[in-house]
Amino acid sequence: MMKTLFFMITFLYSSFLIGQTGTSPDKKVTPPEKVLFTFQKEYPGKVPVWSMKYVGDDDDEIRYEAQFKTNPTTEVLAVYDNLGVLKAFESQIPLSKLPTKAQAYLKKNYPAKAIKEIAVVVDDKNKTTYEVGIQKNSKFYDVVFDKNGGFDVIIEKD
Repeated sequence: MMKTLFFMITFLYSSFLIGQTGTSPDKKVTPPEKVLFTFQKEYPGKVPVWSMKYVGDDDDEIRYEAQFKTNPTTEVLAVYDNLGVLKAFESQIPLSKLPTKAQAYLKKNYPAKAIKEIAVVVDDKNKTTYEVGIQKNSKFYDVVFDKNGGFDVIIEKD
């Protein structure tokens, strides 16, 4: 009985340790050389905090995210695939830089205090969108607008 209990505890403990060593998303990581090289070429002298996310239909594609400041007040996020190709660039902007149409939509549908952050996003196909982080009923959402400020979609975030 004691031997069985010992083996069970050992098995559970080793399973726990194996689970802890896996790469978890959003954990600080060091990306591959190609990614670091591209980042340093595009943003010399910037020191990012790197994280990793899984994307794609089956969460089978890796994205490396570099979060850094372009100046003391502007946070940006550069997203790369594992070959160092820039997939998206997201930069915080003030409400005044959001297209007028999007500002009107937000004003009509959300109280000002619900707006938590605003960003302009340019993807690898040079498509520009605007993402506005909203908090409503203790849930977070991204309200996405097209480049002209037209409402596109709202996405619940975890």
